[in-house]
Amino acid sequence: MSDDLLEVIKDGVAVLTMNRPDRLNAMSRPMLAAMLEAVERLAGDLEVGVVVLTGAGRAFCAGGDVKAMAEGKEFGEAPLEQKAQELRSRMEVSRWLHEMPKPTIAMVRGAAAGAGLSLALACDLRIAGDTARFGTAFARVGYSGDFGGSFFLTQLVGTAKARELYFTADMLDAQQALTLGLVNKVVPDSRLEEETLALASRLARGPRIAFRYMKRNLNAAESGTLKELLDLEAWHHTRCGETADHKEAARAFVEKRDPVFRGC
Repeated sequence: MSDDLLEVIKDGVAVLTMNRPDRLNAMSRPMLAAMLEAVERLAGDLEVGVVVLTGAGRAFCAGGDVKAMAEGKEFGEAPLEQKAQELRSRMEVSRWLHEMPKPTIAMVRGAAAGAGLSLALACDLRIAGDTARFGTAFARVGYSGDFGGSFFLTQLVGTAKARELYFTADMLDAQQALTLGLVNKVVPDSRLEEETLALASRLARGPRIAFRYMKRNLNAAESGTLKELLDLEAWHHTRCGETADHKEAARAFVEKRDPVFRGC
């Protein structure tokens, strides 16, 4: 694990912290390499039910390292095709956050800009502190955008608003983001970690097999047809009915108590 990314696992919740606070957690190659390794590994870790992504210090992630861009160090001297292929491989982080078979939560304090915004949008849920600010930022540095932001933003706010936010690079405060549906909840910064981890712990105690299939259904709904989704729902719902967790939940409902899920 790189010093640019910290990892803590406790009670079924894995917290990944981007750790370049002096650069507002601007992405580095070591950070992204560590993040890609971590999300792929955590996706298959049976002890982990939820993954939380956050940033150290006063920002979530400022996106690409603009200082490295200005110094010409962002990609080095590699040929164009190699640069594109290397970037695409790093962008797998977003796909893993979006598709891993367990809930992912972005805990956002301060700026989430550029590719940092893309990472937050790749997560299933976003909890924002009251100082959180969101912006595509790409137009400000003459880039078109990466890490899936154009896909996720269009899904969340619609094509017209997504285009406006990409073309203007305007920043949104936490309340504006909440109004647009960009974030799920806004809380005071002083309670951000407490509330996010409370939600993560609640989900980690939930029916993990059912969550896995819920996430597949919801991802399929973004681009599939109704018929395809109905087919998936029928299969996944029937599969969940065979789990011990479903049987326990049904008994608990009848007995008027909270179920104890075991992920099986």
